[in-house]
Amino acid sequence: MVDTAPSSVTKPATKAAGKPTPGAGPVSVPAAAFARTRAAYRSGRTRPLSWRADQLRGLQALVREGEDELLHAMADDFGKPRVEAWLADLAPVAAEAAHLRRNLHRWARPRLSWPGIANLPGSAWSVPEPLGTVLVISPWNYPVNLALVPLAAALAAGNAAVVKPSELTPATSATLARLVPRYLDDEAVVVVEGAVDVATELLAQPFDHIFFTGSTSVGRTVMAAAATHLASVTLELGGKSPVIVAADADLDVAAKRVAWGKLLNAGQTCIAPDYVLVERSVADAFVDRVVSAIGALQGPDPAATRTRIVNERHVERLSGLLKSAGGTVATGGGVDVGERVVEPTVVVDPDLGSPLMQDEIFGPILPVVRVDSVDEAMTFVNERPKPLALYVFSGSRATGRRVVDGTTAGGVCLNHVVYHFIAPELPFGGVGPSGMGAYHGRAGFEELSHRKAVVRRGIWPDLPFAYPPYDERKERMIRRFM
Repeated sequence: MVDTAPSSVTKPATKAAGKPTPGAGPVSVPAAAFARTRAAYRSGRTRPLSWRADQLRGLQALVREGEDELLHAMADDFGKPRVEAWLADLAPVAAEAAHLRRNLHRWARPRLSWPGIANLPGSAWSVPEPLGTVLVISPWNYPVNLALVPLAAALAAGNAAVVKPSELTPATSATLARLVPRYLDDEAVVVVEGAVDVATELLAQPFDHIFFTGSTSVGRTVMAAAATHLASVTLELGGKSPVIVAADADLDVAAKRVAWGKLLNAGQTCIAPDYVLVERSVADAFVDRVVSAIGALQGPDPAATRTRIVNERHVERLSGLLKSAGGTVATGGGVDVGERVVEPTVVVDPDLGSPLMQDEIFGPILPVVRVDSVDEAMTFVNERPKPLALYVFSGSRATGRRVVDGTTAGGVCLNHVVYHFIAPELPFGGVGPSGMGAYHGRAGFEELSHRKAVVRRGIWPDLPFAYPPYDERKERMIRRFM
């Protein structure tokens, strides 16, 4: 994932969670935000399941009642079409909060375990408990979803949290800062706005856990900062998510779905199809269909359905990728820096050493590379950093299984793209350079919890051979029971 950043802090208001009240004044100092949320956590207010359920209801109400404000903010920031913004940013928050709330009591139960012979008579169990105070640093590309879904997991697990939205989407950041204290416990949940200096100051605070979504390079910085306080981390990063198209794939469906995934949010999606490896025998037919699908999905007025690139710097970056790509442009290629628009572009057989094929694209540019076989495609994927997502189109279940078993990725989608992200009980996360840790559903609850081990021993019998001084007889007895 390319890039990320910060936001303002809100003041406490006494209210029932989920009931909108006027927000209190902002607290703009990261250290004050940390101190407030740490105090709230240590007070014990975040631990009861009733509090957690109230916060999750509050998140549902926030995206429902604040829908117009949030949709207008995202349109102001980068022209997100209304339906797309609701579908990709708001609906997942409500669905995740509802799913967590429905299952909270079941997941929070103690889990019985075998205590081992040495602990008999006795019992053993583990208890999920909150990690403490969590910092959520969210990116600009899905500025509501990727701020509030990690927050939902943190709250379900009973943590207090500071949320730092990206400064690259200032209207959305300000809207979140205004709405969050109206619907959530603003002693325990604080939004802090700002740029890199604010993020740096937040990272200097001794949070118990840091949840970061952004680029691999910034992820390294976050992990280094976390090491200072030995904070645990969840890193949702990115990379180049490949698509493998086998010769037996339904090319019409594959082309339409790949084109949809690439056009979604103008390609500014961490799990967007980054490049396609297509078997040579069907490559030309696949390219023709992708070009047609791109035209059909944009409709008669592409400007009305097109998300803008987030800022001019990223437009210029994408323009540079195109200029150095080599290969053949099958469609698109136009760039308007002032309007922050890059035309959906298909580049066939680009230079494999070019930045287009080395860097995460994060824009509406689709390289298509011809390969001789699915095995060659798998080798191509395995020789590169482990991706966040991998997509396979094939009419054969055996081919799908072979790719799943023979490659490594954060997640795999067979015969579609992106949709694994919305499966409520599938863990979503990366591996290696594409991230560590996972969330969504129970995975998020577990990720933001510590599973505390407990053993209870009986008072009797208190066997004397367990205590020193040891002799041969005691050693025989100990070895018999261990």
